[in-house]
Amino acid sequence: MSLIPEATDTKPLIEVENLWVRYKMRHLSMNAVRGVSFTLGREKLAIVGESGSGKSTVGRALLRLLSDNAEITANKMRFGDQDLLAATEKQMQKIRGAHISMILQDPKYSLNPVMTVGEQIAEAYRVHSKAGRKEAKTRSIEMIKAVQIRSPERVYDLYPHQVSGGMGQRIMIAMMLIAEPDIIIADEPTSALDVTVRLQILAILDDLVQERGIGLMFISHDLNLVRSFCDRVVIMYGGQIVETIAAADLDNVQHPYSKGLLNSLPSLENPREFLPVLQRDPCWMDQLEKVK
Repeated sequence: MSLIPEATDTKPLIEVENLWVRYKMRHLSMNAVRGVSFTLGREKLAIVGESGSGKSTVGRALLRLLSDNAEITANKMRFGDQDLLAATEKQMQKIRGAHISMILQDPKYSLNPVMTVGEQIAEAYRVHSKAGRKEAKTRSIEMIKAVQIRSPERVYDLYPHQVSGGMGQRIMIAMMLIAEPDIIIADEPTSALDVTVRLQILAILDDLVQERGIGLMFISHDLNLVRSFCDRVVIMYGGQIVETIAAADLDNVQHPYSKGLLNSLPSLENPREFLPVLQRDPCWMDQLEKVK
């Protein structure tokens, strides 16, 4: 039985209610995510915020890929009919990759340095499809080509240190897409790519959402990018969601933090000699603590 609703169903693919992530240390604990609630349907949902706002932690919490000292609690954290909090590690292994894939930000720390990139893509395919080596290699070469890499047969036999940062990022994307997951969590997937290749990768992700009806969680700090690419935007500050808004209405945000992020963006149409520095109000954190 499928874990997710049919493509014609309007039920969300992911439902999260009151998610907290606490890191426990020897003498204290730290709240990295505070009372986060959101849903993800067959759409492109952006999660934005500055470094340390908790956006990547939310993505990793969904896959239960946090360190051992992390405590995850929530009223609800579901993927279709599967309770992600109650799932065993064996059940999570079946969900990761096959149903929910995560494109990580830096391929240097994600690719195995002693395996060729082609072998790593093929391994991801074989784990979830039970395909033979020949079929997995053929499919992997097709996937390498699909992410706009030239000479895919040659690249298949290269090791991670033999490819550029941008190519390594595309290889990571190919590895995550090859199992045809239902949801993709993309953590800054285009940060290492030049503008032309970035547009090609975004087009691939957009096609997956439009044609296959997958859900895309797009973690980014680039407000201009998510404005043009995503459907909805979740803005995080201090581990909490301060605002959720349609991407097309991003200029109409209400929270002072959201307005500050937008005001700090450079503009070719309205150039300014100095960009304003975001002024944080201590009461924002006070409000977050009261939610606990």
